[in-house]
Amino acid sequence: MRNLTPAPKAAFASSAPGNARPRRVFRGRANGSAAGFTLIELIVAVTILIILTGAAVPLARLQIQRQREHVLRAELWEMRDAIDRYKDAADRGAFQTKVGSDGYPPDLETLVNGVDVAGKKLRFLRRIPVDPMTGNKDWGLRSTQDDPNTDSWGGQNVFDVYTKAQGTALDGTKYSEW
Repeated sequence: MRNLTPAPKAAFASSAPGNARPRRVFRGRANGSAAGFTLIELIVAVTILIILTGAAVPLARLQIQRQREHVLRAELWEMRDAIDRYKDAADRGAFQTKVGSDGYPPDLETLVNGVDVAGKKLRFLRRIPVDPMTGNKDWGLRSTQDDPNTDSWGGQNVFDVYTKAQGTALDGTKYSEW
């Protein structure tokens, strides 16, 4: 039900003693102008947002590169650890290795597929990781017979892995030297 109480007397103004017309009462700015933002205030606010966004983009790129470098170090460590575990098992005589391989795996797929040890499959890697710098699973390989400064792989065994990315890290070193 509607409230039918009369309006307070202060809301009515009269220019003459018998004239009781309602008058609008403005609340807000003292001069009676409409509330809101001016064009200049909006331009200033948008300019400040553009400046802040421009400062945040380089920081975001730096954070993304730092994260990719962290993932690269972790993936290299994981593969090198798998190579070392394969070498340790081969040196203990857990399985037969090819002559001239020095006990290192012939390729990365051998670490994933595993080797037979007393009727059980011994795996050293779940998968070949994706290189976060190049976006593929193509890693640089070194064998014990290769020259340490060359990019070519002789194919005899896998002694070490490295990324094929040509970039430079945030610390100034080349990714391929990690």
